[in-house]
Amino acid sequence: MLPKEKIIVGLEVGTSKVCAVVGEVLDDGNIMVVGVGQANSEGVRKGEIVNIEATVECIHAAVADAEESAGVEIHNVYASVSGGHIRSFNNRGTVAVTNEDREISEEEVRNVLLNAKAVNIPMDHVVIHAIRQHFFVDGHDGIQNPVGMIGAKLEADVHVIYGVRTRLQNTIKCIKHVPLDVANIAVSGFASALAVLTSEHQQLGAVVVDIGGGTTDYIIYSEGTIQHSGVLAVGGDHITNDVAIGLRIPMNRAETLKIEHGSVAIPPDDEVLTLKREVGLPDRQVSKQQLCRIMNLRVEETLTLVKKELEKHKLMEYLGAGVFITGGCARLQGLEPLAAQIFGLPVHIGHSLTVGGPTSAIESPEYSTAIGLVRYALGSQRDQHQPPSPLRKIGQSFQHLIQKARAFL
Repeated sequence: MLPKEKIIVGLEVGTSKVCAVVGEVLDDGNIMVVGVGQANSEGVRKGEIVNIEATVECIHAAVADAEESAGVEIHNVYASVSGGHIRSFNNRGTVAVTNEDREISEEEVRNVLLNAKAVNIPMDHVVIHAIRQHFFVDGHDGIQNPVGMIGAKLEADVHVIYGVRTRLQNTIKCIKHVPLDVANIAVSGFASALAVLTSEHQQLGAVVVDIGGGTTDYIIYSEGTIQHSGVLAVGGDHITNDVAIGLRIPMNRAETLKIEHGSVAIPPDDEVLTLKREVGLPDRQVSKQQLCRIMNLRVEETLTLVKKELEKHKLMEYLGAGVFITGGCARLQGLEPLAAQIFGLPVHIGHSLTVGGPTSAIESPEYSTAIGLVRYALGSQRDQHQPPSPLRKIGQSFQHLIQKARAFL
């Protein structure tokens, strides 16, 4: 059995599935996926918990599956969160350099980051991430590390992601009931980006669109840093619902039809699909063209909403590496050409490029979030083993919320 300190587990509690990925930290500092576990999700709607008991059972099943797959015992996890309540914005902090020699110290760096992170958000919300972007010294931008530089004014930009405190605590509570400890959490879109984007992609500029069962998370990188992110409360379940309504069939039949015959590319010639009889229901014949048209409209609308966000924030021209689509819906037939038409950019169906392991896991877009959580955890652990630094807490702003959640359990 692998030593505890070499094991990191990412847990995605999604609308359609609960997924656990076990990663082993190699001697060279890289990550190898050594086990995965998955269970159909119940008790989650649009990325948020609506039934604690049902969700706990699903988490337990996925974790048990991962333990058997990896041959390890799992005691703590890094978990993802999502939901339409999650918001983000960029913020700038400023401090004056008061040292006699005007040399910027780590104290000024700590103060400017705290200043940038001290944002006004509603009382019932909490900051999940405050991710450093760039420093400015006397207006000179693009500085990565200002310590030791001479200047009168130090500024820092951070990307702040926040959400409703109680909704986030419900996810933590479910995991604690398994029982498992929650080491930290990360927003699903951020985690997915860590899995599918290399540092070169981040530098060139890219948008990651993670289309799950209940939400579509998106995150935009440019010049190596996050520029914008967001969550749309729409996903694969909405496609199924549209099919069910449009073809007047039950949801379970609509889901089967979507998976087995669906496409977002409308075929030129129609084909009649026969739905076999279920108990109490007659055989049904439906048009494949109509099925694909319904799916096409919903996916086109979703991707167009993401594009409008990019245009609103004037980011379209900075996406040199293009669009990376991941999540369970990335498997939809015809998605790549449709997305290329909408965005007018190169489109890639994103799978994990930043870890090693079984092809079946790292090339499956539905595992991107859980794998990204392992990458996020590795970065957090590296920070913890560094000498004390004022920068270390910036990526760990959610720890106090986890501690408060534990107090209620």
